[in-house]
Amino acid sequence: MQEPPIGDVFGEMVRDAYAVRTGIGPRPLVGGRLPRPVIEIIERDDGLINGAPADHYLGEPDEWPAHDHRALRLCRGQVLDIGVGAGRTALEIQRRGQAVTGLDTSAGAIEIARRRGLRDTVVATVDAFAARAETRYDTFLLLGNNLGLIESRERTPVFLDALARLANPGARIIAQSTDPYNTKDPVHVSYHQRNRERDRLGGQLRLRLRYRLVATDWFDYLNCSIAELESLVADTRWRLKEVDDEDHPYFVALLELT
Repeated sequence: MQEPPIGDVFGEMVRDAYAVRTGIGPRPLVGGRLPRPVIEIIERDDGLINGAPADHYLGEPDEWPAHDHRALRLCRGQVLDIGVGAGRTALEIQRRGQAVTGLDTSAGAIEIARRRGLRDTVVATVDAFAARAETRYDTFLLLGNNLGLIESRERTPVFLDALARLANPGARIIAQSTDPYNTKDPVHVSYHQRNRERDRLGGQLRLRLRYRLVATDWFDYLNCSIAELESLVADTRWRLKEVDDEDHPYFVALLELT
């Protein structure tokens, strides 16, 4: 089977989800007539393939899980929303009168976020932005399971150092994740064990995303337990101050710069 070309999977997917939700722009059609549901395909390196509707990336506050609302109450000062996507949370922060910058590596997603009204956006990796940005931030937001962007045990200190270089004194990270070990599914339990045998954290995922004809490169994405997170940040300039695990296995971690 032919390998798919590498492209802006997230951007194309969010653009189509936006068109289906709003009726604005060309929509993928079933049989040339009915709007096709926009499905994000997630492929794991052990062969597991999952799909999920992409519409949630455009969800309004009344569609959010409760922990997102509690997380936004922790935001203060100048906010950098990392992995902003279509602007779901950044737009709400902006509506509340707070200064917020949306950062994403997907140019297509940023285009939709701007179309929806997000004023301050950046297309860049965290590392590249930290090397050139003049603005300093009080809050770094990583919602929608985006704590996973720390990627791995090895990558975590590099990622957190980049945020420290972008931070005002006393800055905080508000990050949401999912405890990967809250499962008895043998497909996932065996994957955790396979990871450990390769000296990886159990919840370290090796993934690529696919949508229609394009795919991303393979990348790492980390789901970790609260105890693992505390260990990961121990030798960095950040400390785990508070955890909201009311909606376990989902949790929101508050980290502060020392």
